[in-house]
Amino acid sequence: MNILVLLRMVPDVVEELEIAPGGKALDADLLRMMLSESDGHALEEALLLKERYGGVVTVLALDAPEVDDALFTALAKGADRAVKISDAGENPTTLEAAYTFAGWIAGQPDLAYADVILTGVQAIDDLDGLLAPLVAHQMRLPYLGIVTRLAVDVPGRVATAIKEYPGGVRGEFDVDLPAVFGIQAAEKPPRYVPVAKVRAAMKSRQIESVPAPTLAEAGPSLVNVVAMEKPQPAEWAAMLEGSPEQVSGKVCEILAGTGLL
Repeated sequence: MNILVLLRMVPDVVEELEIAPGGKALDADLLRMMLSESDGHALEEALLLKERYGGVVTVLALDAPEVDDALFTALAKGADRAVKISDAGENPTTLEAAYTFAGWIAGQPDLAYADVILTGVQAIDDLDGLLAPLVAHQMRLPYLGIVTRLAVDVPGRVATAIKEYPGGVRGEFDVDLPAVFGIQAAEKPPRYVPVAKVRAAMKSRQIESVPAPTLAEAGPSLVNVVAMEKPQPAEWAAMLEGSPEQVSGKVCEILAGTGLL
Protein backbone atom coordinates (compact mmCIF):
# COMPACT_ATOMS: atom_id res chain seq x y z
CA MET A 1 0.00 0.00 0.00
CA ASN A 2 1.27 3.44 -0.95
CA ILE A 3 0.66 6.01 1.81
CA LEU A 4 1.42 9.70 1.30
CA VAL A 5 1.49 12.24 4.15
CA LEU A 6 1.42 15.99 3.50
CA LEU A 7 3.26 17.94 6.21
CA ARG A 8 3.04 21.66 6.95
CA MET A 9 5.28 23.92 8.98
CA VAL A 10 3.49 26.54 11.05
CA PRO A 11 4.70 29.35 13.34
CA ASP A 12 5.46 28.34 16.91
CA VAL A 13 3.03 30.59 18.78
CA VAL A 14 4.94 30.07 22.02
CA GLU A 15 7.48 32.50 20.57
CA GLU A 16 6.80 36.23 20.25
CA LEU A 17 5.32 36.96 16.81
CA GLU A 18 6.36 40.12 14.97
CA ILE A 19 4.69 41.77 11.98
CA ALA A 20 6.73 42.42 8.86
CA PRO A 21 7.35 46.05 7.83
CA GLY A 22 4.69 45.81 5.11
CA GLY A 23 2.05 45.22 7.79
CA LYS A 24 0.33 42.35 6.01
CA ALA A 25 2.25 39.28 7.20
CA LEU A 26 4.37 37.97 10.03
CA ASP A 27 8.09 38.66 9.87
CA ALA A 28 9.43 35.38 8.48
CA ASP A 29 12.99 36.18 9.58
CA LEU A 30 11.92 36.13 13.23
CA LEU A 31 9.62 33.10 13.10
CA ARG A 32 10.39 29.74 14.63
CA MET A 33 8.58 27.09 12.63
CA MET A 34 7.30 23.74 13.84
CA LEU A 35 5.34 20.81 12.42
CA SER A 36 1.60 21.34 12.59
CA GLU A 37 0.20 19.26 15.46
CA SER A 38 -2.55 17.63 13.43
CA ASP A 39 -0.03 16.72 10.70
CA GLY A 40 1.93 14.89 13.40
CA HIS A 41 -1.22 12.84 14.02
CA ALA A 42 -1.57 12.22 10.27
CA LEU A 43 1.99 10.87 10.20
CA GLU A 44 1.28 8.61 13.18
CA GLU A 45 -1.86 7.25 11.52
CA ALA A 46 0.18 6.54 8.38
CA LEU A 47 2.78 4.62 10.37
CA LEU A 48 0.05 2.61 12.09
CA LEU A 49 -1.44 1.73 8.69
CA LYS A 50 2.00 0.64 7.47
CA GLU A 51 2.50 -1.57 10.53
CA ARG A 52 -0.93 -3.10 10.10
CA TYR A 53 -1.08 -3.62 6.33
CA GLY A 54 2.45 -3.12 5.06
CA GLY A 55 3.42 -0.67 2.37
CA VAL A 56 5.48 2.49 1.95
CA VAL A 57 5.07 5.82 3.75
CA THR A 58 6.21 8.95 1.89
CA VAL A 59 6.22 12.35 3.62
CA LEU A 60 5.96 15.46 1.46
CA ALA A 61 6.45 19.07 2.57
CA LEU A 62 7.02 22.52 1.12
CA ASP A 63 10.39 24.06 1.84
CA ALA A 64 10.31 26.20 4.99
CA PRO A 65 12.52 26.98 7.98
CA GLU A 66 13.10 23.90 10.19
CA VAL A 67 11.38 21.63 7.64
CA ASP A 68 14.46 19.38 7.38
CA ASP A 69 14.23 18.64 11.11
CA ALA A 70 10.59 17.63 10.71
CA LEU A 71 11.34 15.40 7.71
CA PHE A 72 14.31 13.67 9.35
CA THR A 73 12.17 13.11 12.44
CA ALA A 74 9.53 11.48 10.22
CA LEU A 75 12.20 9.21 8.73
CA ALA A 76 13.44 8.33 12.22
CA LYS A 77 9.90 7.41 13.23
CA GLY A 78 9.52 4.98 10.34
CA ALA A 79 8.71 6.87 7.13
CA ASP A 80 10.38 5.36 4.06
CA ARG A 81 10.85 8.45 1.93
CA ALA A 82 10.99 12.22 2.54
CA VAL A 83 10.49 14.78 -0.20
CA LYS A 84 10.84 18.57 0.04
CA ILE A 85 9.35 20.82 -2.65
CA SER A 86 11.53 23.88 -3.15
CA ASP A 87 10.78 27.18 -4.91
CA ALA A 88 7.11 27.12 -3.94
CA GLY A 89 7.22 30.80 -2.98
CA GLU A 90 7.48 32.55 0.35
CA ASN A 91 4.52 32.11 2.70
CA PRO A 92 2.23 30.37 0.17
CA THR A 93 -1.48 30.57 0.84
CA THR A 94 -3.45 27.40 1.59
CA LEU A 95 -4.77 27.49 -1.97
CA GLU A 96 -1.27 27.82 -3.44
CA ALA A 97 0.06 25.05 -1.19
CA ALA A 98 -2.77 22.73 -2.24
CA TYR A 99 -2.13 23.37 -5.95
CA THR A 100 1.61 22.78 -5.45
CA PHE A 101 1.08 19.51 -3.56
CA ALA A 102 -1.49 18.21 -6.05
CA GLY A 103 0.53 19.30 -9.07
CA TRP A 104 3.71 17.60 -7.91
CA ILE A 105 1.95 14.38 -6.88
CA ALA A 106 0.17 14.15 -10.22
CA GLY A 107 3.51 14.30 -12.01
CA GLN A 108 4.97 11.29 -10.17
CA PRO A 109 4.21 7.88 -11.73
CA ASP A 110 4.82 6.14 -8.39
CA LEU A 111 2.70 8.57 -6.34
CA ALA A 112 -0.05 9.69 -8.71
CA TYR A 113 -2.11 6.71 -7.63
CA ALA A 114 -1.26 6.66 -3.92
CA ASP A 115 -3.77 4.53 -2.07
CA VAL A 116 -4.15 6.91 0.87
CA ILE A 117 -3.22 10.59 1.15
CA LEU A 118 -3.26 11.91 4.72
CA THR A 119 -2.81 15.34 6.22
CA GLY A 120 -3.93 17.11 9.36
CA VAL A 121 -7.53 18.22 9.32
CA GLN A 122 -6.47 21.82 10.04
CA ALA A 123 -3.52 23.98 11.11
CA ILE A 124 -3.18 27.21 13.08
CA ASP A 125 -2.89 29.08 9.78
CA ASP A 126 -5.66 26.99 8.17
CA LEU A 127 -8.35 26.78 10.84
CA ASP A 128 -11.03 26.17 8.21
CA GLY A 129 -9.20 22.98 7.23
CA LEU A 130 -9.13 23.73 3.50
CA LEU A 131 -5.83 22.15 2.45
CA ALA A 132 -6.98 18.52 2.29
CA PRO A 133 -10.28 19.14 0.43
CA LEU A 134 -8.51 21.48 -2.01
CA VAL A 135 -5.89 18.80 -2.75
CA ALA A 136 -8.66 16.23 -3.20
CA HIS A 137 -10.59 18.56 -5.51
CA GLN A 138 -7.53 19.28 -7.62
CA MET A 139 -6.74 15.55 -7.94
CA ARG A 140 -10.41 14.58 -8.43
CA LEU A 141 -10.32 12.23 -5.43
CA PRO A 142 -12.82 11.56 -2.62
CA TYR A 143 -12.21 13.45 0.64
CA LEU A 144 -13.27 12.83 4.23
CA GLY A 145 -12.21 15.00 7.16
CA ILE A 146 -12.20 14.98 10.97
CA VAL A 147 -11.12 11.33 10.83
CA THR A 148 -9.96 9.53 13.98
CA ARG A 149 -9.51 5.98 12.71
CA LEU A 150 -8.82 4.23 9.41
CA ALA A 151 -9.06 0.59 8.41
CA VAL A 152 -8.19 -0.51 4.88
CA ASP A 153 -9.37 -3.40 2.74
CA VAL A 154 -6.26 -3.42 0.54
CA PRO A 155 -7.45 -5.98 -2.07
CA GLY A 156 -10.88 -4.36 -2.24
CA ARG A 157 -9.43 -0.84 -2.47
CA VAL A 158 -11.79 0.50 0.22
CA ALA A 159 -11.04 2.36 3.46
CA THR A 160 -13.39 2.41 6.42
CA ALA A 161 -13.06 5.71 8.25
CA ILE A 162 -14.46 6.92 11.57
CA LYS A 163 -15.45 10.60 11.43
CA GLU A 164 -16.23 12.68 14.51
CA TYR A 165 -19.18 15.03 14.86
CA PRO A 166 -20.09 17.52 17.63
CA GLY A 167 -21.69 16.10 20.74
CA GLY A 168 -19.66 12.91 20.80
CA VAL A 169 -21.35 11.49 17.69
CA ARG A 170 -19.32 9.35 15.30
CA GLY A 171 -20.01 8.20 11.78
CA GLU A 172 -18.54 5.27 9.84
CA PHE A 173 -17.88 5.69 6.11
CA ASP A 174 -16.63 3.36 3.41
CA VAL A 175 -14.50 5.34 0.95
CA ASP A 176 -13.18 4.04 -2.36
CA LEU A 177 -9.41 4.40 -2.76
CA PRO A 178 -7.43 6.38 -3.68
CA ALA A 179 -8.73 9.10 -1.36
CA VAL A 180 -7.64 12.05 0.77
CA PHE A 181 -8.28 12.08 4.53
CA GLY A 182 -8.00 14.94 7.00
CA ILE A 183 -6.86 13.41 10.29
CA GLN A 184 -8.24 14.90 13.50
CA ALA A 185 -6.33 12.54 15.78
CA ALA A 186 -4.44 9.31 15.30
CA GLU A 187 -5.61 6.14 17.02
CA LYS A 188 -2.58 6.43 19.32
CA PRO A 189 -0.60 9.48 20.48
CA PRO A 190 2.24 10.37 18.08
CA ARG A 191 5.25 8.25 18.97
CA TYR A 192 8.29 9.77 20.63
CA VAL A 193 11.61 9.41 18.85
CA PRO A 194 14.90 10.05 20.70
CA VAL A 195 17.12 12.87 19.47
CA ALA A 196 19.92 10.32 18.94
CA LYS A 197 17.74 8.43 16.47
CA VAL A 198 16.93 11.63 14.58
CA ARG A 199 20.64 12.46 14.36
CA ALA A 200 21.33 8.97 13.10
CA ALA A 201 18.70 9.48 10.40
CA MET A 202 20.39 12.74 9.42
CA LYS A 203 23.62 10.82 8.82
CA SER A 204 22.21 7.76 7.08
CA ARG A 205 19.09 8.98 5.26
CA GLN A 206 18.45 11.64 2.62
CA ILE A 207 15.73 14.18 1.93
CA GLU A 208 14.87 14.47 -1.75
CA SER A 209 14.70 18.12 -2.81
CA VAL A 210 12.56 18.62 -5.90
CA PRO A 211 11.48 21.75 -7.79
CA ALA A 212 7.94 23.01 -7.52
CA PRO A 213 5.77 22.05 -10.49
CA THR A 214 4.84 24.57 -13.14
CA LEU A 215 1.22 25.34 -12.43
CA ALA A 216 -1.59 27.33 -13.92
CA GLU A 217 -2.75 30.14 -11.69
CA ALA A 218 -4.35 28.84 -8.51
CA GLY A 219 -6.85 31.67 -8.70
CA PRO A 220 -7.37 34.53 -6.28
CA SER A 221 -6.84 33.91 -2.61
CA LEU A 222 -10.03 33.27 -0.66
CA VAL A 223 -8.92 35.88 1.89
CA ASN A 224 -6.99 39.08 1.23
CA VAL A 225 -5.09 40.49 4.20
CA VAL A 226 -5.53 44.25 4.39
CA ALA A 227 -3.46 44.82 7.53
CA MET A 228 -2.18 43.01 10.61
CA GLU A 229 -1.77 44.58 14.04
CA LYS A 230 -0.66 43.21 17.39
CA PRO A 231 -3.28 43.38 20.18
CA GLN A 232 -3.10 46.60 22.14
CA PRO A 233 -3.00 46.23 25.92
CA ALA A 234 -5.99 47.95 27.51
CA GLU A 235 -8.12 47.80 30.63
CA TRP A 236 -11.58 47.14 29.35
CA ALA A 237 -12.72 44.62 31.95
CA ALA A 238 -15.11 45.76 34.65
CA MET A 239 -15.68 43.64 37.74
CA LEU A 240 -19.27 43.91 38.90
CA GLU A 241 -20.07 43.26 42.54
CA GLY A 242 -23.29 42.87 44.46
CA SER A 243 -26.29 40.54 44.47
CA PRO A 244 -27.45 38.88 41.26
CA GLU A 245 -30.19 41.50 40.95
CA GLN A 246 -27.70 44.37 41.40
CA VAL A 247 -25.22 42.87 38.94
CA SER A 248 -27.91 42.25 36.31
CA GLY A 249 -29.06 45.84 36.71
CA LYS A 250 -25.51 47.12 36.15
CA VAL A 251 -25.15 44.90 33.07
CA CYS A 252 -28.36 46.39 31.64
CA GLU A 253 -27.05 49.90 32.33
CA ILE A 254 -23.78 49.14 30.51
CA LEU A 255 -25.58 47.65 27.51
CA ALA A 256 -28.02 50.57 27.39
CA GLY A 257 -25.14 53.03 27.55
CA THR A 258 -23.49 51.45 24.49
CA GLY A 259 -26.75 51.33 22.52
CA LEU A 260 -27.00 47.54 22.63
CA LEU A 261 -30.14 47.51 24.77
